[in-house]
Amino acid sequence: MARLTYLERRGATYYARIDIPVDLVPVYRTTTRKKSLRTKDEATAKARLWPVIEGWRTEFEDVRARRELTADDKADAVWQHYTDSLQRDEQARQHEARVRHPDDQDRPSATNLRQFEAKARRVKLDELREHLVVGETALIDDEVDDYIERHKLLIDPASSDRADLARRMMRSEIEVLQRTIERDGGDYAGTPKDPIVKPATGASREQAAPGEGIMELFEQYAVENPKGIAVDTIAQARRDLGTFVDYVGSTFPARRIDKKAVREWKALLLKFPVKATESKEFAGMKIADIVRRNEKVGKPVISTSTVNRYLAGLSAFCTWLDNHGYIDSNPTDGMFLKKSKDKTTVPFGVEQMNALFKSPLFTGCQSADEWRNVAKPGNVMIRDHRYWLPLVMLFSGARPAEIAQLAVTDVRKEHGHWIMHITTEGDGEKSVKTEGSMRVVPVHDELIRLGFIKYRDGMEVAGQARLFPEARRNSRGQMIAEFSREFGRYLTRLGMKAGRGLSLYSFRHGVADALRRAGYLDEQFGFILGHVAGTMTGRYGVMPQGMLQQRVDLVNSIGYPNLRLEHLFSL
Repeated sequence: MARLTYLERRGATYYARIDIPVDLVPVYRTTTRKKSLRTKDEATAKARLWPVIEGWRTEFEDVRARRELTADDKADAVWQHYTDSLQRDEQARQHEARVRHPDDQDRPSATNLRQFEAKARRVKLDELREHLVVGETALIDDEVDDYIERHKLLIDPASSDRADLARRMMRSEIEVLQRTIERDGGDYAGTPKDPIVKPATGASREQAAPGEGIMELFEQYAVENPKGIAVDTIAQARRDLGTFVDYVGSTFPARRIDKKAVREWKALLLKFPVKATESKEFAGMKIADIVRRNEKVGKPVISTSTVNRYLAGLSAFCTWLDNHGYIDSNPTDGMFLKKSKDKTTVPFGVEQMNALFKSPLFTGCQSADEWRNVAKPGNVMIRDHRYWLPLVMLFSGARPAEIAQLAVTDVRKEHGHWIMHITTEGDGEKSVKTEGSMRVVPVHDELIRLGFIKYRDGMEVAGQARLFPEARRNSRGQMIAEFSREFGRYLTRLGMKAGRGLSLYSFRHGVADALRRAGYLDEQFGFILGHVAGTMTGRYGVMPQGMLQQRVDLVNSIGYPNLRLEHLFSL
């Protein structure tokens, strides 16, 4: 049995070991980190290991949230210290006035206390000036460390930057003490004479308040899901939004999302390589680092439509933020890239469909286990989701994931007609694109002749709950994503596809064209494709007989002149 990756044995003693994330190597100036677990027993070592590893991971996230000290930070620190200190001084004076008894004014103890505090301020002022001359920062170190921690600054305690920040805050403290001494004499008109003690005009670093971070609020948005977006789509938006958070920082307040941040993120997306997060070449890198690295590596970048998908996910979230008062307007408005007028997906021609349905996937292949052998003729018959999805799409226009997740009970008889009930109801992790995607779709007569109901009955006899039990979600939760990808490659192996154009969704486009040929207007059949608002009929699959008959007639009007499928009837 292999040992845990994070566990290392040196001599007889066990150590915890972790690789420093690539983007943090310049900060830590090493590639690995180790710590003795102080035991020679493997079981004890494993028990002690994970708290150490989780502690390191938490530390890495904290360091990632920090950024280098800038001139704007220094200016902000100086002015913030000045204003906050004077505010606390005034609050203390007001508190003292409220609790002081009227007779205390003439008491020696009250007078002595005020005199003592005034003298202490003068003594500290003199000491600060002396320390400023010699470079001693002890009197301001606590305030400097507090500012660095609160603003998540990444700064070496021994660096010149840290020393410069301390000196600047000392000069701010000197101005504070001068104002408080003036106030001891009743003078509140004083202003800073030191030129660096002035309102900060740069972009100060701001941390999100608890519960108001971008990803925290996104999870609230995901729970509410005001538009009834499919679970898969929400998950995709969460991953896409992660690249935005990667750019602006994990502590960036949601209320600070503006057009500048979106514009700069979009500029990076236009140079973002395809499947960057899955590539070892970019492991551990942030989006900006990935883009810089790819300038040397030269991997292909994501398409315009994919960039728009990223923007769409952020846009929907920003609409929710706007509606809930976190931001004043949607910063993604006007940010989308112009779409090409040429359709990316095109329907199959009849000759192409005839060739496809006579190919090994439908008539017998060499092997059902490897896709490269599915395209080779043989005597292995495939009759799982890979066979039925293209055919069901051909005669229904349903989306591939909608078909793949059907339960056996979702295909049933209503008023004497076989229907497919596309819904999230029932057992299992079902999802639909929108609320309007839940609908009743009659089973086309041609599908019945092809044996679809016979297949359905066989699954029921076998005790299967799902119609296509071998159809799986990938690690991202996307239903039959692998099949969708491999089907495109299968078309390429058949010589039917070169580049983009044909895919599983070509069947869906073909259904729309078939219904237009049958004389229907787009608005008359949009509901059958799931393009309308949600209804109770769609959710529960119950409708009057007359309404169902209209749908049966509509679906059975889907036809393809000169399409030949007779050879599949007897297989």
